[in-house]
Amino acid sequence: MMERFRPLITAHGLTEQQWRVIRALNEHGPMEPRQISDICTISSPSMAGVLGRMESLDLITKERFIDDQRRVLVSLTKTSIKLVHALSKDLEAQYRELEDRVGSELVERVYRAVDDLLAGLE
Repeated sequence: MMERFRPLITAHGLTEQQWRVIRALNEHGPMEPRQISDICTISSPSMAGVLGRMESLDLITKERFIDDQRRVLVSLTKTSIKLVHALSKDLEAQYRELEDRVGSELVERVYRAVDDLLAGLE
């Protein structure tokens, strides 16, 4: 499936991991790196590198908690929010094309199967 979506993500200068982080922050709001790692299924050591590169690209900001300087809150920047809007349109068009090609019923069955699989693993 990613073969269909990867070119859209990379055309915007993002890696798959960076897009997963942006999507998670867009859907859930600011979070700590550990929470992002859990949602995106990216290991903590890898997450540190991903977030560092994203910060240098002005895709995220990191802010220390006032009451505990060891903790960091990660947020999207305006740059990332613009990318979400631009990329979402492209991804939605790709999903529509997929549904047109194989049928929305099949796509829905696949989504349900994946949801069931994930629920079974919890």
